[in-house]
Amino acid sequence: MLRPDLEIIRTWIPDNSRVLDLGCGGGSLLENLRDTKNCHGYGLEINQDNLAECFQRGVNVIEQDIDEGLGNINDKRFDYVVMTQALQAVHRPDLVLSEMLRVGKEAIITFPNFGHWRVRGYLFFKGKMPVSRSLPHQWYDTPNIHLCTVKDFETHCAKSGFKILQRMVVDREHENSTLTRLLPNLFGEIALYRVTR
Repeated sequence: MLRPDLEIIRTWIPDNSRVLDLGCGGGSLLENLRDTKNCHGYGLEINQDNLAECFQRGVNVIEQDIDEGLGNINDKRFDYVVMTQALQAVHRPDLVLSEMLRVGKEAIITFPNFGHWRVRGYLFFKGKMPVSRSLPHQWYDTPNIHLCTVKDFETHCAKSGFKILQRMVVDREHENSTLTRLLPNLFGEIALYRVTR
């Protein structure tokens, strides 16, 4: 069974696609796409336990740090390049996004929305960096080094000439409501985007 965000992404990727999954974890998305949609792909991962899980699933995986770039991959080699819940954790998200769209026709990106009202309220009322179910780390041990909001991401896409093909902003249960559609930067906790050049 896929995580809810991966299930949404799965519906965005058509049968027989070539997929690259950056920071693929244990390879569950690639395994599902291979088994249910006849997709062919590779994952990039640096965590040794996740690499072992990918091998057990029979998923093609390469040990590679995303922060070191994708220079070993040819232009437009993939139909889709996916990166879930990692944009805020890479050193240069702008360069990673640009590289994703160099090696793939489309990029699918998900990230926690730091503009959500709970994050704002936590900062306002407690005066501390928020800790919640979707942001479980303290400020000193968080992997999140580049805090991003829905507005930040969309501004960057417009400035970089990237076209947003699809957007879904959801709550922590991965539900899309009227509020997340009308005011995504305020009520959305997780943002999912499909982007191209």
